[in-house]
Amino acid sequence: KCIDMHRYLRRIYHKILPSLLLTALFIGNGYLAGNITAQTTDPKELFQVCAACHHIGKGKLIGPDLYGVTERLDREWLIRFIRNSQEVIESGDEYAVKLFEEYNNIPMPPVDYTDEQINILIDYIANFDPDQPAAPAVAIVETEAVDDFFAETQTARRNYGAIFIISLILLLAAAFDLLVTRLIKARFVNAIVMLISAFVMIEITVVEAQNLGRQKDYEPDQPILFSHKIHAGENKIDCKYCHTSVTESKHAGIPPVSLCMNCHNVIREGRHTGRTEIDKVYQALETGRPIPWVRVHNLPDHSYFNHAQHVNVGKMECESCHGDVTSMHRIRQVHDLSMGWCIECHRNTEVHFLDNNYYEKFRKFHEELKAGTRTRVTVDDVGGTECSKCHY
Repeated sequence: KCIDMHRYLRRIYHKILPSLLLTALFIGNGYLAGNITAQTTDPKELFQVCAACHHIGKGKLIGPDLYGVTERLDREWLIRFIRNSQEVIESGDEYAVKLFEEYNNIPMPPVDYTDEQINILIDYIANFDPDQPAAPAVAIVETEAVDDFFAETQTARRNYGAIFIISLILLLAAAFDLLVTRLIKARFVNAIVMLISAFVMIEITVVEAQNLGRQKDYEPDQPILFSHKIHAGENKIDCKYCHTSVTESKHAGIPPVSLCMNCHNVIREGRHTGRTEIDKVYQALETGRPIPWVRVHNLPDHSYFNHAQHVNVGKMECESCHGDVTSMHRIRQVHDLSMGWCIECHRNTEVHFLDNNYYEKFRKFHEELKAGTRTRVTVDDVGGTECSKCHY
């Protein structure tokens, strides 16, 4: 009976092992590409995660060859299956169940892609030419606007918490087998699983630690559905018209209700929101209460940033830090605003050196520019990366 039980456990273990190894491979490949694919619409980068298990036109790998899959299956089914194959299988879909059983019950892990990214991925597979993989013909799908006019497309984010837990389970399972059960004779298999899991866990810990206090992709709801795309984009309103102190103060400034009324004393109804949102502006004017806008871009208290220094003296464009606000309905933070990001900008940004009297005292640089030994002066050259410039 003990021998029969051992054989039974061994068969179960060997059925589970392929899934564990596949998960480890997926985590390793997918996580390493995660920082690239999380926000990309590049079809090649989106396919990196799939490439761990699938070929296009080169035969089976761990999963089926994807060549011609768009001819066999409709797009809606593919979108559901790519996003979460187990959900489709559990629904009883005959083709999904058959496919799952055909490939040894190895599950395809779900991907955290937006509809736009999945459509781009499907088009990449549909138009892929196996004979010319370096230059596939890709048709980028233009997604239609969502029903809610102010619902922005959120940046795809990986569930790092789930990946960390899966990695920990794999690490413990491999270690337990290596030290106790010893069902896998090839010890290097356990070693590989443990190394990949440990690497992923360490990497996630480092990334999450670095992101503490950062708000990249922060996009809060605002008390009024104010659209920068309509105001700054379609109507071409200059940023400085509303943010009046941006050229002379540390803060860009929030426009007072009285400034809004320069236009909205005539414009009482919006094309997309009707009178509801503009009525809120009138209510603020009548009650004398300021509109409680939610600040989007926040820096740590120990960091100093001056808008006037960058916009007035540095001649920086607003989109350098805030992104293309003319395409945003609701404002979103597009950069992490980390110290590394700022320093990199200071190292690469050229100072308007010759047409600014402040820089006359840098005689050595002026002489080098005249002699031709220097072609430009960066913010770094004039002390822009010194600690005291931002921390004092």
